[in-house]
Amino acid sequence: MSDASDKPLQNGTSAQSKQTLTQGTTGEMSRPNHLQRIAQKKAIVLNYPKTKKLEKLAVYSSCKQSDSCKCNGWKNPNPPPTPPRMDVSQPLANLTDPCRSCSHTLGAHVSHLENTEESELNRLLRIVVDVENLFMCVHKEEDAETKQVYFYLFKLLRKCILNMSQPTIEGPLGSPPFEKPSIAKGVTNFVVYKFGHLAQREWQTMYDLAKMFLHCLNHWKLETPTSRTQHAGTEDMAVYKVNYTRWLCYCHVPAFCDSLTRYETTLIFGRTLLRSVFQTMRRQLLDKFRAEKEKMPPEKRTLVLTHFPRFLSMLEEEVYGTNSPIWDPEFSQNAANMAGSSPSNNRMASVCLDFDDSTNHTPAPPTATGVSGLNRFTTSGTVPVASGETYTSINVSPGLIPATRRNSKAEPSGGSELKRKLEDAFSPEDVKRKRIDGDISAEYLAEVVATITEPEKMVGPDTSLFPAHSARDESARREEIKGVIEFHVVANSLSNKPTKQTLIWLIGLQNVFSHQLPRMPKEYITRLVFDPKHKCLSLIKDNKVIGGICFRMFPTQGFTEIVFCAVTSNEQVKGYGTHMMNHLKDYHIRHSVLHFLTFADEYAIGYFKKQGFSKDIKMNRSAYLGYIKDYEGATLMGCELNPRICYTDFSSVIRKQKEIVKTIIEKKQEQLQKVYPGLTCFKEGVRQIPVENIPGLHDLGWKPPVEKNKETPMETEQLHSAIKTILQQVKSHASSWPFQKPVDKSEAPDYYDHIKFPMDLKTMTERLKNRYYCHKRLFIADMTRIFTNCRAYNKPETEYYKCANTLEKFFTTKMKEMSLMEK
Repeated sequence: MSDASDKPLQNGTSAQSKQTLTQGTTGEMSRPNHLQRIAQKKAIVLNYPKTKKLEKLAVYSSCKQSDSCKCNGWKNPNPPPTPPRMDVSQPLANLTDPCRSCSHTLGAHVSHLENTEESELNRLLRIVVDVENLFMCVHKEEDAETKQVYFYLFKLLRKCILNMSQPTIEGPLGSPPFEKPSIAKGVTNFVVYKFGHLAQREWQTMYDLAKMFLHCLNHWKLETPTSRTQHAGTEDMAVYKVNYTRWLCYCHVPAFCDSLTRYETTLIFGRTLLRSVFQTMRRQLLDKFRAEKEKMPPEKRTLVLTHFPRFLSMLEEEVYGTNSPIWDPEFSQNAANMAGSSPSNNRMASVCLDFDDSTNHTPAPPTATGVSGLNRFTTSGTVPVASGETYTSINVSPGLIPATRRNSKAEPSGGSELKRKLEDAFSPEDVKRKRIDGDISAEYLAEVVATITEPEKMVGPDTSLFPAHSARDESARREEIKGVIEFHVVANSLSNKPTKQTLIWLIGLQNVFSHQLPRMPKEYITRLVFDPKHKCLSLIKDNKVIGGICFRMFPTQGFTEIVFCAVTSNEQVKGYGTHMMNHLKDYHIRHSVLHFLTFADEYAIGYFKKQGFSKDIKMNRSAYLGYIKDYEGATLMGCELNPRICYTDFSSVIRKQKEIVKTIIEKKQEQLQKVYPGLTCFKEGVRQIPVENIPGLHDLGWKPPVEKNKETPMETEQLHSAIKTILQQVKSHASSWPFQKPVDKSEAPDYYDHIKFPMDLKTMTERLKNRYYCHKRLFIADMTRIFTNCRAYNKPETEYYKCANTLEKFFTTKMKEMSLMEK
């Protein structure tokens, strides 16, 4: 494969158009017209009369006249005329004609074929045509290594004709598959891992792109090792040579020599080969598509010029990343949590097998964990769930309809339906946990729950309506149940004209954000609120907007950016903000987006902390880098959602759990047969008593804690010798090179501005010589400081950070082996 950009593109096929992108070569039969010529030639040969077939096979058959004859192929004493006769099907010789080499007759060379079935003769004749094609390849091929492989296969097929055997490639190459998981499996996992949470249309686009990529790779012509050395160097060249030879023998040559078993490149090779060809293939594919964009239909142009480059960029991160889970042989779609989704593993099993252009079957996309697969792309009830940006409003309030109404036939889809979906989506294995001694039985728990029938009991032991410890959203939830407030998701749309009510709500949201966020330019707020890519959760009271959250969803990345969040000043401190955020969480769980990101200023950090946001971002930085805009003076905060929680009912569920625990404790207390009087000694002036003197404690099974044997201190010389040994081992470790001596200011000018207490192995060695380490704690403290300093100054993706982690594990292991640290 040439690296020059002005050369024709390598073989590849678009899954949309099925047009073959070919490269002109010398010696390879990869063009469609070459394949057609070979097929035509085989058809002609198979239609020969039997005498002509025997004559054709005699050229590759050894003489059977006697054991002493070493002739390995009959040579015609009468060469064909020049120019050749038109009727080539007629034999040029008969069975009595002598061989020009051994003088024995033609019949002596084909005596073993006279009684052979026609089907076996045809099989051998197909091999003959393949041998002739390989002979041409050997003579035309300029690359020495490729020519050597062609010549090996040429001799192999000749031997098969001679022995009437099946072609079998033997030697050190091994047999397919050569690496697991395969490229096809890895790309399948990638689609599930990155895009499993998308809606039907978006997921289908990604599926088509993956299918197109695999098809291109299956028809891709690898560059020769010699050509690769010119631009890629000699690194990993030995591995590439082996894979290149395997590709020639099992993928490339069998494409025009069907006597050999052909395998798809993506099914027998894995990540190693993909890493070798990905960047070159990506560049040439995109260059080819850009050059031919004018010839493409509009829909295909959008697919290959807009979506495909981004698809390849995301795939590239997983191909060259060090910890990508898609290459794990035990990859489980249920365990995938990158990009904020946990795709189910109930659909994608057939995708890898469906990446064949001979079928038009399109498998259903994987469903997200916690959402019913049947209901994922359909709606029920009265709540309109839209796809794309064709909707204008979604009512998300019905999730708080009272329990007495939820069982009615007209129950709208909302929170209760969502909870049923979540319950149905998790198998019993998902909710099983290790049983703890003392756990109550399920029957006893059901009995306790049945005793709690008063709704006011659900708020805890305090009988007042809103006790001091009630949830922040309690009042807002009750107002929603009564119909005082409503929640709607609204958005502008370029495809469908928004309703008048939607526009009124959007204007109201713009006013609320402008008044409550005075430091934000009004033009900026207006642009985002009315941007069709942004959506707004609006809080409506008395037909007026009193609050809302403006957000933008990035489904392919699995997260949503919260842009604005505000409640009008005269409606604050009523729990609206918390209840509004809970509605937004439930909305995103229904859409399988499980991560929030936002830049919070100093006044908003407290609010977001109460809503479960943290400065510790759970997503990989590469998933959101470049998708969200940085704000000066703001702090990036994130929140990870649990798809099994209905957040609008979460606080009431917690209260119910508290009441259940309280009732269980009361029932347990009633079962105690003996009640001890209270202690009176404190009234007499006693300040404290031993724990074991509390009446009834021993009857309950309490036992005094067993004191651990105090560690016997190690002798001074023995400790010095052990520390010296460990320090020497640490200094000799391969990952210790960054810590051998103090950090040089010329290499890191600001290092000592950040690190106030530096430490290194050279300093520790000097301290050891001066008998500083009189106790193991001093030694451990200095060594630990090396690692903590490194991690504090360097970023996690740096080599220094990784060396610190590796060396720390080694140090801990050696300390445990020397009994200087608890195991």
